[in-house]
Amino acid sequence: MMNDKTLPKIAKGTLPIIGVTKVKQVEEASAEKITVEDVIAGFSEGAVKNTARLAFAEQLFQEAIRLGMELNTKYHTPEEIRKIMTLLTGKKIDGTFRMFPPFYTDFGKNIQFGKDVFINSGCHFQDQGGITIGDGSLIGHNVVLATINHDLNPKNNRKNHYASIKIGEHVWIGSNATVLSGVEIGDWSVIAAGAVVTKDVSAYTVVGGVPAKIIKTIDKETGGY
Repeated sequence: MMNDKTLPKIAKGTLPIIGVTKVKQVEEASAEKITVEDVIAGFSEGAVKNTARLAFAEQLFQEAIRLGMELNTKYHTPEEIRKIMTLLTGKKIDGTFRMFPPFYTDFGKNIQFGKDVFINSGCHFQDQGGITIGDGSLIGHNVVLATINHDLNPKNNRKNHYASIKIGEHVWIGSNATVLSGVEIGDWSVIAAGAVVTKDVSAYTVVGGVPAKIIKTIDKETGGY
């Protein structure tokens, strides 16, 4: 059973140093007072390379892996899951949040959950570009939210490009769906199981397929089609 001593105490914008690698860069990050917000800003297009910021980002990646292992390899009560997710995201998780592990993310600090959100088992959130999930949304088994794209030009050596995923309120994303970077999904929309969403989805719309296309629209008043 988890207790407060099994997890690190993380102040806002800071993280305890883990491991002994890259000691010089870590010391530089501390001297420059690099924060989580600085790391997130570093994912923006045109951000100037900063060795200290990259070193601190690596710490955050490793911390996400460690917390993921804690979450996924033993039983936790719903309250304990919310505590781990608070540490993983760096934000207070609402008491209405529900999750069935396992859950995977390689960063965690750029995820924002609304109230009464449910995450089913096996989901993968690649959140460097930012993931926002609105109130009352349901995320099905094995859903992938991927905010990183890679450059197609060989001269750029598969450079990362980041863009946020914004999921509105009361959205239902079916099992095994994938949502790609830069996509916005409107309120009360439905993503069919197995869909690959490459473009924005309007509110009150059902989409499905690869790539996802409109299947039907939902009447706002009656719920009919």
